[in-house]
Parts: sequence; C-alpha cells; structure tokens
Amino acid sequence: MTKKTFIKTLKITIPILFGIFLIWLTYNKTTPSERADVIKYIREADYFWVFTSILLGLSSHASRAYRWKFTLEPLGYTPKFLNSFMAVMIAYFANLGIPRSGEILRATTLTTYEGVPFEKAFGTIVAERIADLLMSFLFIFIALILQYDMIMEVITQILDVVYLKLTSSPKLIFLILLIGLAIFFIFYKSTTKIKEKIKSFASGLKDGVLSIITMKKKWAFIGHTFFIWSMYFLMFYVIFFSIPETAKTAISTAIVAFVTGSFTMAATNGGLGSFPLVIQETLNLFSISNQGGLAIGWILWSAQTILNIVAGIASFFFIPIYNRTK
Repeated sequence: MTKKTFIKTLKITIPILFGIFLIWLTYNKTTPSERADVIKYIREADYFWVFTSILLGLSSHASRAYRWKFTLEPLGYTPKFLNSFMAVMIAYFANLGIPRSGEILRATTLTTYEGVPFEKAFGTIVAERIADLLMSFLFIFIALILQYDMIMEVITQILDVVYLKLTSSPKLIFLILLIGLAIFFIFYKSTTKIKEKIKSFASGLKDGVLSIITMKKKWAFIGHTFFIWSMYFLMFYVIFFSIPETAKTAISTAIVAFVTGSFTMAATNGGLGSFPLVIQETLNLFSISNQGGLAIGWILWSAQTILNIVAGIASFFFIPIYNRTK
C-alpha cells in the first residue's frame, strides 16, 4: 500500500471508527432501563411527524437542486432539473461513506450528463457553500439571542475546565505552543501540495463570492437559500412532536439543538454516532431526559439518513436511464 493510498484509507476509516466509538460510548453511559426507554420511545413514536420530516428534507434537497441553476446560468449552462436533483442526492449519499466526496461527485455527475466543465460546476458548488455558511452563522446568531445566558454559562464552564487543565500542567502549555509554532513554520516555509491546496481553495472562495454578486437572479437564489434552511430547521423541529416528552419543546430550545447538531455532520460520516449524542447532551441542558433526547436524535438521524440512502441509490441507477438518449 502506497503512502497516498494509506492516507486516503485513513480519511475514510477514522470518521467511521470515531462514529462507532461514540455509539459504543452512548451505549455504555446509559443504563439498561434507559436504553429500554429509548427503544420504547422510538417504537411508539408518532411516525406521521417522521414522514413529515422526510418530506421537508426532500423539499430542501429539491430546492437546492433548483437553486443550482442560478449559479450555472451566468456560465451559459441550463441543466435539466432532474439531473441536478439526482446529482445532489448522489452527493448526499456519497458523503455518508466518504465525507466531502459528495461535492466532487456532484460536479462530476453534471459534467457527465450535462456537459458542464468540472471546474465550473465545482466552482458553483463553492459559491453555494458560502451562502450556506452565512445561513449557519445566522442560526448561531439567533440561538445566541434566544438563549444567551444559558449558552454563555455552558461556554464559561467549558473554558474553566480547559483553563484548569492548562494551568495545572505547564508542560502541556509548552507542548501546545511548540506544536503551534511548528505548524506555522512548516506552512510559512512550505511549498508543498497542502499549501497550494489551501491557496486554491481560497481562490475558489473568492470566485464563488463574485459569482453570487454578479448573477442576474440573485434574489431568487437568496429566496431559495432561506427556503432550504427553513426546511432544514422544520424537518428537525417537527420530530419533537413525535414523542410526548418533547412535544411541547420551545422553538428556542430546538434552534440551539439544531445548531449544535449541525456541527456533528463534519465530525463523523453524516453525523454517525455524534449527532444523537450531541442532541441528547444539548436537550439535557433544557431538562429533557437522556432517553427523550437520545430518542429524538436517533429518530431524526435515521429518517434523514434513510432518505439520503434510498434517494441516492435510486438516483445513481436512474440517472443513466434518464439520459440514455445522450
């Protein structure tokens, strides 16, 4: 096995193993009776709200596919909606196996079936990610406004623990500073592929921002962006109605959980193991039991993961049939 292959293998296996570890950790930190309660919650959940969540998630994906055309039109391309939608779903499915591979596969799919040059298709995806990043900041800002005191109390507690750990171990502080200086020096002096990739990514971000500013239908793009994220939140929030304990959860609580849960998608493959655990810990802060929080986390994660798997596989097999005349 070459060094390059070994690194690629680690990128795939480490997030999966970390997710499995978190599932094991969740299992071991709950008692048999708590696990029985979680299973009961999931079994007796009102699946009307689960299916509603899936439909809301599907509508957000459809809107994302439609929004894509607004960044492609200035480049002279008008792909068919179904091809764009199937490319999006294939991307979501791919990300479950290999994080961040979906964006590459999404651009490649449009290149194959619509003739859009890969670099241009990928550049528009970068532009979308900028808009999505701004929306995530908006939700963080809303969460801070609605639950400022609670959030700051938690952050203060975390910082206190970190401070105590650092002050009790001067060697640890020295080691962190040494590693930081080493990384800075290596990057500053380096001409390696890593540095070039960072520069290339920064350039892509710049081009992406400019494409959003110069597009003719920017208000339609912005409208779809708000719709996509509204659906993201609603597909999250309606799950709270599926079990009695969380049916009356305040929207402000759900927004905080939505924000913390969104961070887990980058930690493991599609939030495997990390999403339910973080949702449980977040809802604990608002006096929702371990069982209720864990059940909500697993129901939502399972519903959206099943959607991405089913729609992704169906799109993978149907897209060549749909384009068979080409």
